[in-house]
Amino acid sequence: MAEYDARVESGRLRDDEHQRGIIKNLEDLHNMLLNYSQPTVRQPTIESLQPPKKSFFSFFSSSKPASTALPPIPDSLPKGIYMYGDVGSGKTMMMDLFFDTLPPNIKRKTRIHFHAFMQSVHKDLHKMKMQHGNDIDLVPFVAADIAQRSSVLCFDEFQCTDVADAMILRRLMEALMAHGTVIVTTSNRHPDDLYKNGIQRESFIPCINLLKSRLTVLNLDSSTDYRKIPRPPSGVYHHPLDASAHTHAERWFRFLGDFDHDPPHKAVHEVWGRNIEVPKASGKCAWFSFNEIIGKATGAADYLELMRNYEAFIITDVPGMNFKSRDLARRFITFIDALYESRAKLVMTTAVPLTSLFLDASELNEAVHASQEASGADPAENHESVSDVMRHLMDDLGMNMSMLKNSSIFSGDEERFAFARALSRLAEMGSQEWVERGLGMEKKGGRAEMEGWQRVRSRWREDSM
Repeated sequence: MAEYDARVESGRLRDDEHQRGIIKNLEDLHNMLLNYSQPTVRQPTIESLQPPKKSFFSFFSSSKPASTALPPIPDSLPKGIYMYGDVGSGKTMMMDLFFDTLPPNIKRKTRIHFHAFMQSVHKDLHKMKMQHGNDIDLVPFVAADIAQRSSVLCFDEFQCTDVADAMILRRLMEALMAHGTVIVTTSNRHPDDLYKNGIQRESFIPCINLLKSRLTVLNLDSSTDYRKIPRPPSGVYHHPLDASAHTHAERWFRFLGDFDHDPPHKAVHEVWGRNIEVPKASGKCAWFSFNEIIGKATGAADYLELMRNYEAFIITDVPGMNFKSRDLARRFITFIDALYESRAKLVMTTAVPLTSLFLDASELNEAVHASQEASGADPAENHESVSDVMRHLMDDLGMNMSMLKNSSIFSGDEERFAFARALSRLAEMGSQEWVERGLGMEKKGGRAEMEGWQRVRSRWREDSM
């Protein structure tokens, strides 16, 4: 930020509020890197990457997939950044600022155009295949080599236009992260639009999910509403609860509130003789921590009263919930239903990704395992990760309900359906269309669009009385 200020002061850059928001995200990452030390990169052996040898006895036993030879992605890995925008949106300038000011403890850093990077990867893979044959998964080996040279890896113009790239990108990115490499990249498109209409695109979807869950996705194009306030660059949901989580919440609170006419303040509302306290409110936006709204004995009547008074909610410090915290999860699902029915907006900072919000990893694995046993499939043959299973569930509620039906973590069909519906609704409420609706965005009609939406909200209030 200091370097940006200096460049604005010298006249090299024009001051831009939206760009300052992006740079605050870069500075949050910079501050996390100040205390970051990449774990020692463990180079896998060629033997560990070879497929298991077949023997006569293997016909009588269940075959198991080869070991990936990859450690899990470390919890200490700072979340990287994915910046996308049109030509002229400042991508190169942002990357220059970040790379030029990396803290001195980051000794091994690389900045490279993504096309050149992938050419180099394919060349290394080809060399190793000539040496070791085609039966070996050499991606982890090449990734470890790159990770040893780069604790921070900056890509210019991330893209995927080639089926050969699509086939290896997920494993390559996952392997780099597993070895502790922090990735920062620019692109001209959102991760969801990468490799659109490409051959075998379905196999590239896990890479898109990895990018979205492990990198903060920032939109460099500054959409404005009728008040001329730039929309925050990131989506409404942020995880993990890292140094940039508070920045995320503050930025959205300023955007969805009305600081000029109604500065942040505490508010109190009454429901059936009881008071509901709002720790921070501005305009039509209310800010609670998870414990303040869900941790207390609140219920549907409280949520309905809040929805009548506010059109947007910031909920911070949302934990991952599991079987032991079922009551909290049920209460939170009731809150989500109230938000959805009233068409309110939701901003969250969460400890875990959206797909793990109501089930922890062990419960999800148990559900997958139970489903496979019930269907007669061999669990050892499962090559689909739990996060991919949950993605399918969110895409189509019926697609993987069998997985949930065969698990013991829900008390009945009604609870299973409420859980799946909440995930689906959260996904819809995180969409750009949902977030921008009623904000008077210029591309949607400005003030007229905002006033039309207010009439819809007024009718909902009347119907809910």
